[in-house]
Amino acid sequence: MNEEKEQQKVSIMIVPTGIGASIGGYAGDASRYAQKIAKKMPLIVNPNIVNAAVFSGITENMYYVEGWNIEQFVKGNICLCPSKNNKIGIIFDKAIPQNVLNIHINTLNAIKTVYDIDIIGYEITKNKAGIEFYNTQTGISSGNVNNPETLLEAGQKLIKKGADVIAVVCFFEEPPEDDYETGKGVDIVGGIEAVISHYLSKKLLCPCVHAPAFEDVTISSDIVNPKVSSEYITPTFLPCLMFGLQNAPLIKKDYSQNCLTYKNIHSIVIPHNCTGSSIVLDAIDKKIPVYAIKENSTILNVNSYSIQKQNDIIELSTYDEYIKILEMEIK
Repeated sequence: MNEEKEQQKVSIMIVPTGIGASIGGYAGDASRYAQKIAKKMPLIVNPNIVNAAVFSGITENMYYVEGWNIEQFVKGNICLCPSKNNKIGIIFDKAIPQNVLNIHINTLNAIKTVYDIDIIGYEITKNKAGIEFYNTQTGISSGNVNNPETLLEAGQKLIKKGADVIAVVCFFEEPPEDDYETGKGVDIVGGIEAVISHYLSKKLLCPCVHAPAFEDVTISSDIVNPKVSSEYITPTFLPCLMFGLQNAPLIKKDYSQNCLTYKNIHSIVIPHNCTGSSIVLDAIDKKIPVYAIKENSTILNVNSYSIQKQNDIIELSTYDEYIKILEMEIK
């Protein structure tokens, strides 16, 4: 790794999906906080932070990194290699009705035409993926993939065709009515979406991110909460994946020149009561500062005291306080 890359510092901002985060638990509603941080220091974000259906909060100073890859990066098992103009392949679940698939294909063609993003093509799975989703008794979003192998097979075909990164679109039954459109509660499909992305990223060793497809493609004229409004004006959530994956860093297991390693991490910033992940624990073991933001709450109740790490996790009231710390250290 050259000296310039070795000295570069990056922040990591994480807002897990499917746990009802008050900031970032909806549709790109954490983007404005991420954009402020990224103006001070290059920022690794998990897709949940910036994905917003036909919009994306991604900026040039952000690295769009799927959650399993962030976990492995902090552990030191992989490095992240900055990349531009990635070749994108798309997996479509065979269960997607033809009319819905046609909308997604038109969307891809529009993105290629307007943004010149390098979409190399798509594969339809041989079999239906069989997606199930629900909230657990504790309220966390979860679910099952009954046939993950068919997704993997399609992904392997796209890699052989030259894809650097993979977008995945699986068919989801219509979710029950809940408080999501009012900007409350938990995104019921978020948990299983993360499972799909983690599984394929691990198996294919490339960035893989998921968007759901629903049979009802009508657009409601009802006014919804601004935090979820981007998802209520479009029948497809695919564009934000294209915008993020286009310049997503690629994964390498060896520490190649010009790639980032865990030694480049300046700090990690998370909601204050979801501190039980391996990312947090590994960061503490590696003496990487972890900041927990009180203004961002989830339905979890796992804070620094719960995991007996109150001396290792720094609690701040707001993201602005974290930004001020970055400003002082940069000076």
